[in-house]
Amino acid sequence: MKRSLSGLALLALPLALAACARTATPVADYDLSGTLAGAQGWSAPRFALVGTGIPNIFTNKGNLSQSTEVTAAGLNFGVDLPTLPDVAGVYQIVAYNDTDGSGTYTIGEPFARNRQWLVFSPAGGDLPAVNLPEQLPWAGGEEALPAMKVARGWNLYDRSQPLSAANPHAAAKVTGYDISR
Repeated sequence: MKRSLSGLALLALPLALAACARTATPVADYDLSGTLAGAQGWSAPRFALVGTGIPNIFTNKGNLSQSTEVTAAGLNFGVDLPTLPDVAGVYQIVAYNDTDGSGTYTIGEPFARNRQWLVFSPAGGDLPAVNLPEQLPWAGGEEALPAMKVARGWNLYDRSQPLSAANPHAAAKVTGYDISR
């Protein structure tokens, strides 16, 4: 009887350890997901929330929970957005090659972005037009978005589409946030 109990205990130990092991979160389970194309040769692709707060406060957050998986179409990625960013504002998720190993996008590192903007508002209502700060090398001084009506929380605005009742829209989960270089 003692022998069978000790054998059972030896069998139970690896099973208990396996149950505690971390498994990678699939990219589709993140708040925002998409595909990065055209970044072949990047040694350390990462994703950062970059943008401007209202009023004009530059934000560059690279410590977001994120994951990638290689596919035939490119690099699928998933990123969790902060529940409450530092400030209400206009942001993009940018892909960058973290060549300096800082974990944060550094001006001069290769990057890629799209034409979709994430707008965070602590309360729904009218948002004034927003210009981008000079710290954004790809768009400093450019108007990021015109005045618009937004919902409380995260909203998605696609600059390649006309402003409408459906653009921007509330965005609790964003899929198809594809980025190409």
